Amino acid sequence: MVRKNDYICPKCGGVLRYYDKTNRKIRVKYGKKKSITIRRLKCVLCGALHRELPNYIFPNKHYHGEIINGVLENLITSETLGFEDYPCEMTMRRWKSH
Repeated sequence: MVRKNDYICPKCGGVLRYYDKTNRKIRVKYGKKKSITIRRLKCVLCGALHRELPNYIFPNKHYHGEIINGVLENLITSETLGFEDYPCEMTMRRWKSH
């Protein structure tokens, strides 16, 4: 995975070119899900495919970055209004342990 406007392959240093796009669901406030379009880029040297993630998405996470940052900064807890039913306590503990 690469960040938006980063066109260098993290595996070999080659140039990344647009390949196609895919949808990804992320969890936002109040337990709702939102579908976003993610571009996939292909390296011209090694052929590896990489997803181009916007700044508000963390690699391998399904929650919006504001929620993850809120948990890490102790602004969101299991008692925070609007977040009572998600993310679960175990998920929040796991984020803080990394």
